[in-house]
Amino acid sequence: MTIQVGARIPDVPLDVLGDGVEQISTRALFAGRKLVLFCVPGAFTPTCSERHLPGYVESFAAFRQRGVDLACIAVNDAYVMAAWAKAQGVPSGLQMLADGNAQFVRALGLEMDASKYGMGVRGKRFALYAEDGVVKHLAVEAPGELRVSNAAVMLAAIS
Repeated sequence: MTIQVGARIPDVPLDVLGDGVEQISTRALFAGRKLVLFCVPGAFTPTCSERHLPGYVESFAAFRQRGVDLACIAVNDAYVMAAWAKAQGVPSGLQMLADGNAQFVRALGLEMDASKYGMGVRGKRFALYAEDGVVKHLAVEAPGELRVSNAAVMLAAIS
C-alpha cells in the first residue's frame, strides 16, 4: 500500500557517502525538520539529470528561505549518488541518499519494476514533503512524466 498524507515515514536505513559509506535512519533524517524528499528512478538517467535534479539545485535557496531542507533519493549505491552530485553541482546541503536495495521505496509502496529497461526494481518518480516525519504532501508521477514532483510544483505546494 502506498504511503498517504498524514502517515509517518517508515524507519529504514539509507546510505550516504561520508568517510566511506555511512548509514542514516529515515527516523533520524526526518526528525525535527521540514524536508522535501524527491525520488528519481536513477542517477545519470536523462530526465533525472536534465530536469528533475537540476530544478531542485536551482531552487535550493528558495526552499531554504522557507526553512525546508532537501534530499534526493534513488535506488543506486552511495558512490553513484556522490558521483552524480558532483557531476550536477549539487550544493552540500542537498542530501543525496542511496536506497541500494529499494528497502525504503518498498516500505513507502512506491517501488516500480524497471526490468524491461535493464534497471530492476527502482523508485517511482515522486516528491513528498514531511514535517517531523509526518507526510504533509505527496506527489507521485505517472510513468514517463515530470509534472507534479518537480521543484516549482513542490515550492508552490509548501508555500
